[in-house]
Amino acid sequence: MAHRRYQFGEFRLDAAGKVLFRGEKRIPLTPKVMDTLLLLVESSGNVVDKDELMKRVWPDTFVEEISLTRNISVLRKVLGDGDEGREFIETIPKRGYRFVAPVKGPAALESTSITDRVMLAVLPIENLGRSTKHDYFSDGLTEEMITHLARLNPQRLGVIARTSAMQYRSTGKSIQEIGRELGVSYILEGSVRRAGHRLRITAQLIQVRDESHLWAESYERRLGDILAVQDDVARAVAKEIRIKLAPQDRPAVASSVNPQAYEAYLKGRYLLNRRTVEALQKSVQCFERAIQHDAKYPVAYAGLADSYLTLLDVGHLPTSEATKQAKEAAGRALRADDTLAEAHCSLGHAHFHDFNWSGAGREFSRAIELNPNYANTHYYYCNYLVAVGRNDEAVAEAEWAQALDPMSLPAGTNLSNALYFAGRYEEAATQALKVLDMDSTFYRAQQDLGRAYEQQGKYPQAIAAFRKAVASSGRDSLFLAELAYANAVAGKQREALKLLQELKKASKKKYVSPYTLAVVSTGLGNRSEAFSWLAKAFKVRDGALPFVKANPRLAPLRSDPRFQRLLRRLNLAS
Repeated sequence: MAHRRYQFGEFRLDAAGKVLFRGEKRIPLTPKVMDTLLLLVESSGNVVDKDELMKRVWPDTFVEEISLTRNISVLRKVLGDGDEGREFIETIPKRGYRFVAPVKGPAALESTSITDRVMLAVLPIENLGRSTKHDYFSDGLTEEMITHLARLNPQRLGVIARTSAMQYRSTGKSIQEIGRELGVSYILEGSVRRAGHRLRITAQLIQVRDESHLWAESYERRLGDILAVQDDVARAVAKEIRIKLAPQDRPAVASSVNPQAYEAYLKGRYLLNRRTVEALQKSVQCFERAIQHDAKYPVAYAGLADSYLTLLDVGHLPTSEATKQAKEAAGRALRADDTLAEAHCSLGHAHFHDFNWSGAGREFSRAIELNPNYANTHYYYCNYLVAVGRNDEAVAEAEWAQALDPMSLPAGTNLSNALYFAGRYEEAATQALKVLDMDSTFYRAQQDLGRAYEQQGKYPQAIAAFRKAVASSGRDSLFLAELAYANAVAGKQREALKLLQELKKASKKKYVSPYTLAVVSTGLGNRSEAFSWLAKAFKVRDGALPFVKANPRLAPLRSDPRFQRLLRRLNLAS
Protein backbone atom coordinates (compact mmCIF):
# COMPACT_ATOMS: atom_id res chain seq x y z
CA MET A 1 0.00 0.00 0.00
CA ALA A 2 1.26 3.49 -0.84
CA HIS A 3 2.31 5.71 2.03
CA ARG A 4 1.52 9.37 2.56
CA ARG A 5 4.82 11.10 3.12
CA TYR A 6 5.32 14.82 3.61
CA GLN A 7 8.38 17.02 3.85
CA PHE A 8 8.58 20.52 5.34
CA GLY A 9 11.80 22.28 6.21
CA GLU A 10 14.18 19.66 7.64
CA PHE A 11 11.31 17.43 8.75
CA ARG A 12 9.76 14.33 7.17
CA LEU A 13 6.37 12.98 8.23
CA ASP A 14 5.34 9.40 7.48
CA ALA A 15 1.57 9.58 7.87
CA ALA A 16 0.91 5.86 7.54
CA GLY A 17 3.41 4.99 10.26
CA LYS A 18 2.69 8.20 12.20
CA VAL A 19 6.38 8.97 12.57
CA LEU A 20 8.13 12.36 12.42
CA PHE A 21 11.82 12.65 11.50
CA ARG A 22 14.28 15.51 11.61
CA GLY A 23 16.91 14.35 9.15
CA GLU A 24 17.43 10.72 10.13
CA LYS A 25 16.44 11.21 13.78
CA ARG A 26 13.00 10.06 14.88
CA ILE A 27 11.13 12.59 17.03
CA PRO A 28 8.71 11.00 19.51
CA LEU A 29 5.22 12.52 19.67
CA THR A 30 2.19 11.42 21.66
CA PRO A 31 -0.67 10.04 19.51
CA LYS A 32 -2.87 13.12 19.95
CA VAL A 33 -0.04 15.55 19.14
CA MET A 34 0.77 13.46 16.05
CA ASP A 35 -2.89 13.51 14.97
CA THR A 36 -2.94 17.28 15.35
CA LEU A 37 0.21 17.67 13.24
CA LEU A 38 -1.07 15.33 10.56
CA LEU A 39 -4.38 17.17 10.21
CA LEU A 40 -2.60 20.52 9.88
CA VAL A 41 -0.05 19.23 7.37
CA GLU A 42 -2.66 17.54 5.19
CA SER A 43 -4.58 20.84 5.11
CA SER A 44 -1.42 22.84 4.40
CA GLY A 45 -2.13 26.45 3.44
CA ASN A 46 -5.74 26.28 4.67
CA VAL A 47 -7.24 27.32 7.97
CA VAL A 48 -8.43 24.38 10.08
CA ASP A 49 -11.07 25.45 12.57
CA LYS A 50 -10.53 24.66 16.24
CA ASP A 51 -13.82 22.78 16.41
CA GLU A 52 -12.84 20.52 13.52
CA LEU A 53 -9.42 19.83 15.02
CA MET A 54 -10.90 18.88 18.36
CA LYS A 55 -13.58 16.73 16.74
CA ARG A 56 -11.02 14.87 14.62
CA VAL A 57 -8.32 14.46 17.27
CA TRP A 58 -10.70 13.54 20.10
CA PRO A 59 -13.68 11.84 18.38
CA ASP A 60 -16.60 10.99 20.64
CA THR A 61 -14.85 12.67 23.58
CA PHE A 62 -15.53 16.10 25.04
CA VAL A 63 -12.35 18.07 25.68
CA GLU A 64 -11.61 21.66 26.60
CA GLU A 65 -9.90 23.91 24.08
CA ILE A 66 -6.86 23.99 26.37
CA SER A 67 -6.04 20.43 25.26
CA LEU A 68 -5.71 21.60 21.67
CA THR A 69 -3.69 24.63 22.76
CA ARG A 70 -1.25 22.34 24.57
CA ASN A 71 -0.83 20.18 21.45
CA ILE A 72 -0.06 23.24 19.34
CA SER A 73 2.44 24.44 21.94
CA VAL A 74 4.21 21.06 21.92
CA LEU A 75 4.40 21.07 18.14
CA ARG A 76 5.84 24.57 18.04
CA LYS A 77 8.57 23.58 20.46
CA VAL A 78 9.36 20.44 18.48
CA LEU A 79 9.46 22.35 15.20
CA GLY A 80 11.42 25.27 16.70
CA ASP A 81 8.55 27.62 15.93
CA GLY A 82 8.40 29.70 19.09
CA ASP A 83 5.30 30.33 21.18
CA GLU A 84 3.60 32.62 18.66
CA GLY A 85 4.44 30.57 15.60
CA ARG A 86 6.09 31.94 12.49
CA GLU A 87 7.63 29.40 10.18
CA PHE A 88 5.31 26.39 10.52
CA ILE A 89 2.03 26.93 12.40
CA GLU A 90 0.08 30.18 12.27
CA THR A 91 -2.67 31.06 14.72
CA ILE A 92 -5.78 32.51 13.11
CA PRO A 93 -7.47 34.50 15.91
CA LYS A 94 -10.90 33.23 16.94
CA ARG A 95 -10.83 30.56 14.21
CA GLY A 96 -8.07 28.00 14.33
CA TYR A 97 -4.65 27.25 12.91
CA ARG A 98 -2.93 27.04 9.54
CA PHE A 99 0.22 25.15 8.56
CA VAL A 100 2.10 27.80 6.57
CA ALA A 101 5.42 26.12 5.74
CA PRO A 102 5.77 24.80 2.16
CA VAL A 103 4.88 21.11 2.11
CA LYS A 104 5.97 18.54 -0.42
CA GLY A 105 3.22 15.98 -0.54
CA PRO A 106 2.93 12.30 -1.47
CA ALA A 107 3.05 12.91 -5.24
CA ALA A 108 6.36 14.77 -4.98
CA LEU A 109 7.98 12.39 -2.48
CA GLU A 110 6.67 8.96 -3.42
CA SER A 111 9.78 6.88 -4.04
CA THR A 112 7.91 4.56 -6.37
CA SER A 113 7.07 6.54 -9.47
CA ILE A 114 4.74 5.44 -12.23
CA THR A 115 7.72 4.61 -14.44
CA ASP A 116 9.31 2.35 -11.78
CA ARG A 117 6.42 -0.08 -11.75
CA VAL A 118 5.47 -3.02 -13.90
CA MET A 119 2.63 -1.82 -16.12
CA LEU A 120 -0.33 -3.94 -17.21
CA ALA A 121 -3.33 -3.31 -19.47
CA VAL A 122 -6.62 -5.22 -19.47
CA LEU A 123 -8.09 -5.21 -22.97
CA PRO A 124 -11.89 -5.08 -23.34
CA ILE A 125 -13.30 -8.47 -22.42
CA GLU A 126 -15.00 -9.87 -25.50
CA ASN A 127 -18.70 -10.67 -25.39
CA LEU A 128 -19.11 -14.05 -27.09
CA GLY A 129 -22.88 -14.06 -26.72
CA ARG A 130 -25.19 -13.89 -29.69
CA SER A 131 -26.61 -10.50 -28.71
CA THR A 132 -24.94 -7.15 -28.09
CA LYS A 133 -27.45 -6.52 -25.29
CA HIS A 134 -24.90 -8.02 -22.90
CA ASP A 135 -22.11 -5.63 -23.94
CA TYR A 136 -22.73 -3.75 -20.70
CA PHE A 137 -21.80 -6.93 -18.87
CA SER A 138 -18.51 -7.54 -20.68
CA ASP A 139 -17.60 -3.84 -20.40
CA GLY A 140 -18.44 -3.80 -16.72
CA LEU A 141 -16.49 -6.98 -16.15
CA THR A 142 -13.48 -5.34 -17.83
CA GLU A 143 -13.70 -2.36 -15.50
CA GLU A 144 -14.10 -4.60 -12.46
CA MET A 145 -11.06 -6.64 -13.49
CA ILE A 146 -9.01 -3.45 -13.87
CA THR A 147 -10.09 -2.32 -10.41
CA HIS A 148 -9.31 -5.68 -8.85
CA LEU A 149 -5.84 -5.90 -10.39
CA ALA A 150 -5.09 -2.28 -9.50
CA ARG A 151 -5.39 -3.18 -5.82
CA LEU A 152 -2.97 -6.13 -5.95
CA ASN A 153 0.22 -4.27 -5.10
CA PRO A 154 0.00 -0.67 -6.32
CA GLN A 155 3.61 -0.01 -5.27
CA ARG A 156 4.82 -2.55 -7.83
CA LEU A 157 2.02 -2.90 -10.38
CA GLY A 158 0.43 -0.12 -12.40
CA VAL A 159 -2.79 -0.84 -14.30
CA ILE A 160 -4.01 1.23 -17.23
CA ALA A 161 -7.41 2.85 -16.64
CA ARG A 162 -10.63 1.84 -18.32
CA THR A 163 -10.90 4.82 -20.70
CA SER A 164 -7.62 3.99 -22.41
CA ALA A 165 -8.15 0.23 -22.36
CA MET A 166 -11.53 0.55 -24.11
CA GLN A 167 -9.89 2.24 -27.10
CA TYR A 168 -8.74 -1.22 -28.17
CA ARG A 169 -12.11 -2.92 -28.53
CA SER A 170 -12.04 -5.09 -31.68
CA THR A 171 -8.71 -3.56 -32.62
CA GLY A 172 -6.57 -4.83 -35.46
CA LYS A 173 -3.40 -3.72 -33.73
CA SER A 174 -0.82 -6.22 -32.56
CA ILE A 175 0.02 -6.83 -28.92
CA GLN A 176 3.34 -5.05 -29.38
CA GLU A 177 1.65 -2.00 -30.94
CA ILE A 178 -0.83 -1.78 -28.08
CA GLY A 179 1.90 -2.29 -25.51
CA ARG A 180 4.00 0.46 -27.06
CA GLU A 181 1.09 2.94 -27.19
CA LEU A 182 0.04 2.26 -23.59
CA GLY A 183 3.54 1.85 -22.20
CA VAL A 184 2.86 -1.58 -20.69
CA SER A 185 4.85 -4.81 -20.37
CA TYR A 186 1.89 -7.18 -19.99
CA ILE A 187 -1.60 -7.45 -21.43
CA LEU A 188 -4.55 -9.44 -20.10
CA GLU A 189 -7.10 -10.60 -22.68
CA GLY A 190 -10.38 -12.32 -21.99
CA SER A 191 -13.85 -13.29 -23.12
CA VAL A 192 -17.18 -14.08 -21.52
CA ARG A 193 -20.13 -16.13 -22.71
CA ARG A 194 -23.31 -15.90 -20.71
CA ALA A 195 -26.34 -18.15 -20.49
CA GLY A 196 -28.74 -16.89 -17.85
CA HIS A 197 -26.82 -16.89 -14.57
CA ARG A 198 -24.12 -19.23 -15.92
CA LEU A 199 -20.83 -17.81 -17.18
CA ARG A 200 -17.89 -19.14 -19.13
CA ILE A 201 -14.92 -16.82 -18.72
CA THR A 202 -11.51 -17.19 -20.34
CA ALA A 203 -8.42 -15.15 -19.56
CA GLN A 204 -4.85 -15.14 -20.84
CA LEU A 205 -1.79 -13.14 -19.87
CA ILE A 206 0.56 -12.04 -22.66
CA GLN A 207 4.05 -10.63 -22.39
CA VAL A 208 4.34 -7.68 -24.78
CA ARG A 209 8.04 -8.05 -25.52
CA ASP A 210 7.72 -11.28 -27.50
CA GLU A 211 3.92 -11.75 -27.49
CA SER A 212 4.36 -14.99 -25.55
CA HIS A 213 1.39 -16.41 -23.65
CA LEU A 214 2.41 -16.77 -20.02
CA TRP A 215 -0.82 -18.14 -18.60
CA ALA A 216 -4.37 -19.02 -19.67
CA GLU A 217 -7.40 -20.40 -17.86
CA SER A 218 -11.12 -21.00 -18.31
CA TYR A 219 -13.80 -20.74 -15.65
CA GLU A 220 -17.33 -22.18 -15.63
CA ARG A 221 -19.14 -20.39 -12.82
CA ARG A 222 -22.42 -18.94 -11.64
CA LEU A 223 -22.89 -15.17 -11.81
CA GLY A 224 -22.85 -14.96 -8.02
CA ASP A 225 -19.30 -16.39 -7.99
CA ILE A 226 -17.84 -13.70 -10.24
CA LEU A 227 -15.84 -12.10 -7.42
CA ALA A 228 -14.03 -15.35 -6.78
CA VAL A 229 -13.15 -15.59 -10.48
CA GLN A 230 -11.72 -12.07 -10.41
CA ASP A 231 -9.65 -12.97 -7.37
CA ASP A 232 -8.35 -16.17 -9.02
CA VAL A 233 -7.32 -14.27 -12.15
CA ALA A 234 -5.61 -11.55 -10.13
CA ARG A 235 -3.61 -14.05 -8.12
CA ALA A 236 -2.55 -15.92 -11.26
CA VAL A 237 -1.41 -12.67 -12.88
CA ALA A 238 0.53 -11.71 -9.75
CA LYS A 239 2.27 -15.09 -9.71
CA GLU A 240 3.25 -14.96 -13.38
CA ILE A 241 4.73 -11.47 -13.30
CA ARG A 242 6.23 -12.04 -9.85
CA ILE A 243 4.26 -9.33 -8.07
CA LYS A 244 3.98 -10.00 -4.38
CA LEU A 245 0.42 -9.57 -3.13
CA ALA A 246 -0.09 -6.57 -0.86
CA PRO A 247 -0.61 -7.28 2.84
CA GLN A 248 -4.18 -8.12 3.72
CA ASP A 249 -4.79 -4.96 5.73
CA ARG A 250 -8.25 -4.38 4.36
CA PRO A 251 -11.50 -6.24 5.05
CA ALA A 252 -11.72 -9.61 3.36
CA VAL A 253 -13.30 -9.41 -0.09
CA ALA A 254 -16.55 -11.30 -0.37
CA SER A 255 -16.33 -14.47 -2.45
CA SER A 256 -19.88 -14.15 -3.73
CA VAL A 257 -22.27 -11.38 -4.65
CA ASN A 258 -26.03 -11.03 -5.09
CA PRO A 259 -26.46 -11.67 -8.86
CA GLN A 260 -29.23 -9.10 -9.31
CA ALA A 261 -27.26 -6.45 -7.43
CA TYR A 262 -24.13 -7.16 -9.43
CA GLU A 263 -25.91 -7.02 -12.76
CA ALA A 264 -27.64 -3.74 -11.89
CA TYR A 265 -24.29 -2.34 -10.72
CA LEU A 266 -22.57 -3.23 -14.02
CA LYS A 267 -25.40 -1.60 -15.97
CA GLY A 268 -24.98 1.50 -13.83
CA ARG A 269 -21.23 1.68 -14.50
CA TYR A 270 -21.80 1.15 -18.22
CA LEU A 271 -24.28 4.04 -18.35
CA LEU A 272 -22.15 6.28 -16.10
CA ASN A 273 -19.22 5.99 -18.51
CA ARG A 274 -21.38 7.26 -21.41
CA ARG A 275 -21.74 10.63 -19.58
CA THR A 276 -24.88 11.84 -21.39
CA VAL A 277 -27.60 13.29 -19.19
CA GLU A 278 -30.07 10.54 -20.12
CA ALA A 279 -27.51 7.78 -19.48
CA LEU A 280 -26.47 9.34 -16.17
CA GLN A 281 -30.06 9.53 -14.97
CA LYS A 282 -30.52 5.86 -15.84
CA SER A 283 -27.26 5.01 -14.06
CA VAL A 284 -28.71 6.48 -10.86
CA GLN A 285 -31.69 4.16 -11.22
CA CYS A 286 -29.42 1.15 -11.80
CA PHE A 287 -27.29 1.84 -8.73
CA GLU A 288 -30.41 2.36 -6.64
CA ARG A 289 -31.76 -0.97 -7.92
CA ALA A 290 -28.48 -2.66 -6.97
CA ILE A 291 -28.83 -1.23 -3.47
CA GLN A 292 -32.39 -2.51 -3.24
CA HIS A 293 -31.05 -6.02 -3.88
CA ASP A 294 -28.15 -5.55 -1.45
CA ALA A 295 -28.42 -2.67 1.03
CA LYS A 296 -24.77 -3.11 2.09
CA TYR A 297 -23.21 -3.11 -1.39
CA PRO A 298 -20.46 -0.45 -1.06
CA VAL A 299 -19.44 -0.15 -4.71
CA ALA A 300 -23.06 0.54 -5.69
CA TYR A 301 -23.16 3.47 -3.27
CA ALA A 302 -19.82 4.70 -4.66
CA GLY A 303 -21.23 4.46 -8.19
CA LEU A 304 -24.31 6.40 -7.12
CA ALA A 305 -22.09 9.17 -5.72
CA ASP A 306 -20.15 9.29 -8.99
CA SER A 307 -23.37 9.59 -10.99
CA TYR A 308 -24.56 12.59 -8.99
CA LEU A 309 -21.19 14.31 -9.27
CA THR A 310 -20.99 13.66 -13.01
CA LEU A 311 -24.48 15.14 -13.41
CA LEU A 312 -23.04 18.19 -11.66
CA ASP A 313 -19.99 18.24 -13.93
CA VAL A 314 -22.14 18.18 -17.09
CA GLY A 315 -24.26 21.03 -15.73
CA HIS A 316 -27.49 19.13 -15.15
CA LEU A 317 -27.72 19.17 -11.35
CA PRO A 318 -27.33 22.18 -9.04
CA THR A 319 -24.17 21.97 -6.96
CA SER A 320 -25.93 21.88 -3.57
CA GLU A 321 -28.22 19.00 -4.60
CA ALA A 322 -25.46 16.99 -6.27
CA THR A 323 -22.98 17.29 -3.39
CA LYS A 324 -25.64 16.50 -0.78
CA GLN A 325 -26.65 13.32 -2.58
CA ALA A 326 -23.04 12.37 -3.33
CA LYS A 327 -21.87 12.83 0.26
CA GLU A 328 -24.73 10.72 1.55
CA ALA A 329 -24.02 7.92 -0.94
CA ALA A 330 -20.24 8.02 -0.40
CA GLY A 331 -20.78 8.00 3.35
CA ARG A 332 -22.93 4.87 3.07
CA ALA A 333 -20.22 3.23 0.96
CA LEU A 334 -17.51 4.03 3.51
CA ARG A 335 -19.59 2.82 6.43
CA ALA A 336 -19.74 -0.53 4.64
CA ASP A 337 -16.07 -0.49 3.55
CA ASP A 338 -13.74 2.28 4.70
CA THR A 339 -10.99 1.00 2.38
CA LEU A 340 -12.90 1.78 -0.83
CA ALA A 341 -10.72 4.31 -2.64
CA GLU A 342 -13.47 5.21 -5.12
CA ALA A 343 -15.78 6.36 -2.32
CA HIS A 344 -13.06 8.45 -0.67
CA CYS A 345 -12.41 10.07 -4.04
CA SER A 346 -16.11 10.85 -4.52
CA LEU A 347 -16.32 12.34 -1.03
CA GLY A 348 -13.27 14.49 -1.76
CA HIS A 349 -14.85 15.63 -5.03
CA ALA A 350 -18.02 16.65 -3.17
CA HIS A 351 -16.02 18.54 -0.51
CA PHE A 352 -14.17 20.34 -3.31
CA HIS A 353 -17.43 21.83 -4.59
CA ASP A 354 -18.45 22.67 -1.02
CA PHE A 355 -15.21 24.68 -0.58
CA ASN A 356 -14.26 22.31 2.24
CA TRP A 357 -10.56 22.23 1.41
CA SER A 358 -9.32 20.33 4.44
CA GLY A 359 -11.97 17.66 3.89
CA ALA A 360 -11.21 17.41 0.18
CA GLY A 361 -7.47 17.13 0.72
CA ARG A 362 -7.92 14.51 3.41
CA GLU A 363 -10.22 12.30 1.30
CA PHE A 364 -8.13 12.54 -1.87
CA SER A 365 -4.97 11.68 0.09
CA ARG A 366 -6.71 8.68 1.63
CA ALA A 367 -7.95 7.50 -1.77
CA ILE A 368 -4.43 7.65 -3.21
CA GLU A 369 -3.04 5.86 -0.17
CA LEU A 370 -5.55 3.03 -0.67
CA ASN A 371 -5.22 2.75 -4.45
CA PRO A 372 -2.69 4.93 -6.30
CA ASN A 373 -3.75 3.15 -9.51
CA TYR A 374 -7.16 4.88 -9.50
CA ALA A 375 -6.67 7.54 -12.17
CA ASN A 376 -9.79 9.52 -11.23
CA THR A 377 -8.35 10.42 -7.84
CA HIS A 378 -5.20 11.87 -9.38
CA TYR A 379 -7.39 13.82 -11.81
CA TYR A 380 -9.58 15.41 -9.14
CA TYR A 381 -6.76 15.82 -6.62
CA CYS A 382 -4.96 17.84 -9.29
CA ASN A 383 -7.93 20.22 -9.44
CA TYR A 384 -7.92 20.56 -5.65
CA LEU A 385 -4.20 21.35 -5.64
CA VAL A 386 -4.69 24.01 -8.32
CA ALA A 387 -7.47 25.62 -6.31
CA VAL A 388 -5.33 25.89 -3.15
CA GLY A 389 -2.25 27.09 -5.03
CA ARG A 390 -0.03 23.99 -4.86
CA ASN A 391 0.79 24.05 -8.57
CA ASP A 392 3.88 21.84 -8.76
CA GLU A 393 2.04 19.05 -6.97
CA ALA A 394 -0.97 19.61 -9.23
CA VAL A 395 1.15 19.06 -12.34
CA ALA A 396 2.62 15.90 -10.78
CA GLU A 397 -0.86 14.51 -10.08
CA ALA A 398 -2.01 15.33 -13.62
CA GLU A 399 1.03 13.49 -14.97
CA TRP A 400 0.12 10.45 -12.86
CA ALA A 401 -3.45 10.52 -14.13
CA GLN A 402 -2.28 10.68 -17.73
CA ALA A 403 0.29 7.89 -17.25
CA LEU A 404 -2.49 5.65 -15.92
CA ASP A 405 -4.91 6.73 -18.66
CA PRO A 406 -2.72 7.71 -21.66
CA MET A 407 -5.47 7.56 -24.29
CA SER A 408 -7.93 9.64 -22.26
CA LEU A 409 -8.62 13.05 -23.78
CA PRO A 410 -9.81 14.53 -20.45
CA ALA A 411 -6.65 13.30 -18.70
CA GLY A 412 -4.58 14.96 -21.40
CA THR A 413 -6.36 18.30 -21.06
CA ASN A 414 -6.20 18.04 -17.28
CA LEU A 415 -2.40 18.13 -17.58
CA SER A 416 -2.58 21.07 -19.98
CA ASN A 417 -4.87 22.86 -17.55
CA ALA A 418 -2.53 22.24 -14.60
CA LEU A 419 0.41 23.62 -16.59
CA TYR A 420 -1.67 26.68 -17.49
CA PHE A 421 -2.51 27.48 -13.88
CA ALA A 422 1.15 26.94 -12.96
CA GLY A 423 2.08 29.70 -15.42
CA ARG A 424 3.86 27.26 -17.74
CA TYR A 425 2.05 28.49 -20.84
CA GLU A 426 4.34 27.15 -23.56
CA GLU A 427 4.20 23.67 -22.02
CA ALA A 428 0.42 23.98 -21.68
CA ALA A 429 0.10 24.78 -25.38
CA THR A 430 2.37 21.87 -26.33
CA GLN A 431 0.29 19.48 -24.22
CA ALA A 432 -2.98 20.75 -25.71
CA LEU A 433 -1.58 20.17 -29.21
CA LYS A 434 -0.72 16.58 -28.23
CA VAL A 435 -4.34 16.01 -27.24
CA LEU A 436 -5.55 17.56 -30.48
CA ASP A 437 -3.31 15.13 -32.37
CA MET A 438 -5.51 12.37 -30.89
CA ASP A 439 -8.77 14.21 -31.68
CA SER A 440 -8.69 17.53 -33.55
CA THR A 441 -12.32 18.26 -32.64
CA PHE A 442 -11.93 17.88 -28.86
CA TYR A 443 -13.05 21.34 -27.78
CA ARG A 444 -11.57 21.14 -24.28
CA ALA A 445 -8.12 20.89 -25.84
CA GLN A 446 -8.92 23.76 -28.20
CA GLN A 447 -9.95 25.76 -25.15
CA ASP A 448 -6.68 24.95 -23.35
CA LEU A 449 -4.67 25.87 -26.43
CA GLY A 450 -6.48 29.20 -26.71
CA ARG A 451 -5.88 30.04 -23.06
CA ALA A 452 -2.18 29.25 -23.31
CA TYR A 453 -1.78 31.37 -26.45
CA GLU A 454 -3.73 34.20 -24.88
CA GLN A 455 -1.46 34.38 -21.82
CA GLN A 456 1.53 34.58 -24.17
CA GLY A 457 -0.05 37.54 -25.97
CA LYS A 458 -0.70 35.49 -29.11
CA TYR A 459 -4.21 36.83 -29.52
CA PRO A 460 -4.90 35.89 -33.18
CA GLN A 461 -3.92 32.27 -32.46
CA ALA A 462 -5.98 32.27 -29.26
CA ILE A 463 -9.07 33.61 -31.02
CA ALA A 464 -8.67 31.01 -33.78
CA ALA A 465 -8.50 28.21 -31.19
CA PHE A 466 -11.57 29.47 -29.34
CA ARG A 467 -13.51 29.76 -32.60
CA LYS A 468 -12.79 26.10 -33.27
CA ALA A 469 -13.96 25.22 -29.75
CA VAL A 470 -17.19 27.18 -30.32
CA ALA A 471 -17.82 25.36 -33.60
CA SER A 472 -16.91 21.89 -32.27
CA SER A 473 -19.14 22.32 -29.20
CA GLY A 474 -22.19 23.59 -31.07
CA ARG A 475 -21.78 27.14 -29.69
CA ASP A 476 -21.69 26.01 -26.07
CA SER A 477 -21.88 29.00 -23.73
CA LEU A 478 -18.60 28.10 -22.00
CA PHE A 479 -16.62 28.45 -25.22
CA LEU A 480 -18.55 31.50 -26.37
CA ALA A 481 -17.41 33.14 -23.14
CA GLU A 482 -13.80 32.12 -23.87
CA LEU A 483 -14.02 33.71 -27.30
CA ALA A 484 -15.62 36.84 -25.86
CA TYR A 485 -12.83 37.27 -23.30
CA ALA A 486 -10.08 36.75 -25.90
CA ASN A 487 -11.65 39.38 -28.15
CA ALA A 488 -11.92 41.77 -25.20
CA VAL A 489 -8.24 41.55 -24.20
CA ALA A 490 -7.20 41.68 -27.86
CA GLY A 491 -8.91 45.07 -28.16
CA LYS A 492 -11.87 43.84 -30.21
CA GLN A 493 -14.50 45.33 -27.94
CA ARG A 494 -17.35 45.23 -30.44
CA GLU A 495 -16.99 41.49 -31.05
CA ALA A 496 -16.67 40.85 -27.30
CA LEU A 497 -19.79 42.85 -26.44
CA LYS A 498 -21.78 41.12 -29.17
CA LEU A 499 -20.86 37.72 -27.76
CA LEU A 500 -21.61 38.88 -24.21
CA GLN A 501 -25.11 39.92 -25.26
CA GLU A 502 -25.63 36.50 -26.85
CA LEU A 503 -24.61 34.88 -23.57
CA LYS A 504 -26.91 37.08 -21.50
CA LYS A 505 -29.81 36.30 -23.81
CA ALA A 506 -29.09 32.56 -23.57
CA SER A 507 -28.95 32.77 -19.76
CA LYS A 508 -32.66 33.59 -19.70
CA LYS A 509 -33.45 30.18 -21.19
CA LYS A 510 -30.75 27.91 -19.77
CA TYR A 511 -27.91 27.88 -17.27
CA VAL A 512 -24.96 29.99 -18.31
CA SER A 513 -22.10 30.02 -15.83
CA PRO A 514 -22.05 33.39 -14.04
CA TYR A 515 -18.38 32.74 -13.32
CA THR A 516 -17.57 32.79 -17.05
CA LEU A 517 -19.56 36.00 -17.44
CA ALA A 518 -17.50 37.50 -14.62
CA VAL A 519 -14.35 36.60 -16.55
CA VAL A 520 -15.68 38.28 -19.72
CA SER A 521 -16.64 41.39 -17.76
CA THR A 522 -13.12 41.51 -16.30
CA GLY A 523 -11.67 41.35 -19.81
CA LEU A 524 -13.88 44.28 -20.79
CA GLY A 525 -12.66 46.27 -17.77
CA ASN A 526 -16.07 46.32 -16.08
CA ARG A 527 -15.21 45.48 -12.46
CA SER A 528 -18.62 46.22 -10.98
CA GLU A 529 -20.34 43.85 -13.39
CA ALA A 530 -17.63 41.25 -12.82
CA PHE A 531 -18.25 41.29 -9.06
CA SER A 532 -21.99 41.14 -9.63
CA TRP A 533 -21.53 37.95 -11.66
CA LEU A 534 -19.14 36.52 -9.07
CA ALA A 535 -21.76 37.10 -6.37
CA LYS A 536 -24.24 35.13 -8.45
CA ALA A 537 -21.64 32.41 -9.01
CA PHE A 538 -21.17 32.10 -5.24
CA LYS A 539 -24.91 31.96 -4.66
CA VAL A 540 -25.28 28.96 -6.96
CA ARG A 541 -21.84 27.54 -6.06
CA ASP A 542 -20.77 27.55 -9.68
CA GLY A 543 -18.56 24.57 -10.56
CA ALA A 544 -15.66 26.77 -11.73
CA LEU A 545 -15.63 28.99 -8.64
CA PRO A 546 -12.98 26.93 -6.77
CA PHE A 547 -10.44 28.20 -9.34
CA VAL A 548 -11.16 31.88 -8.72
CA LYS A 549 -7.91 32.50 -6.82
CA ALA A 550 -5.78 30.64 -9.36
CA ASN A 551 -7.26 32.19 -12.52
CA PRO A 552 -4.75 34.62 -14.11
CA ARG A 553 -7.58 36.29 -16.02
CA LEU A 554 -8.99 37.62 -12.76
CA ALA A 555 -5.69 39.24 -11.71
CA PRO A 556 -7.11 42.79 -12.21
CA LEU A 557 -9.63 42.09 -9.43
CA ARG A 558 -7.25 40.76 -6.80
CA SER A 559 -6.44 44.07 -5.13
CA ASP A 560 -10.11 44.93 -4.72
CA PRO A 561 -11.51 44.40 -1.17
CA ARG A 562 -14.53 42.68 -2.71
CA PHE A 563 -12.25 40.00 -4.14
CA GLN A 564 -10.65 39.39 -0.76
CA ARG A 565 -14.09 39.11 0.84
CA LEU A 566 -15.04 36.51 -1.76
CA LEU A 567 -11.89 34.51 -1.03
CA ARG A 568 -12.74 34.51 2.66
CA ARG A 569 -16.22 33.22 1.91
CA LEU A 570 -14.62 30.46 -0.16
CA ASN A 571 -12.12 29.62 2.60
CA LEU A 572 -9.33 30.57 0.17
CA ALA A 573 -8.05 33.74 1.84
CA SER A 574 -4.29 33.90 2.41
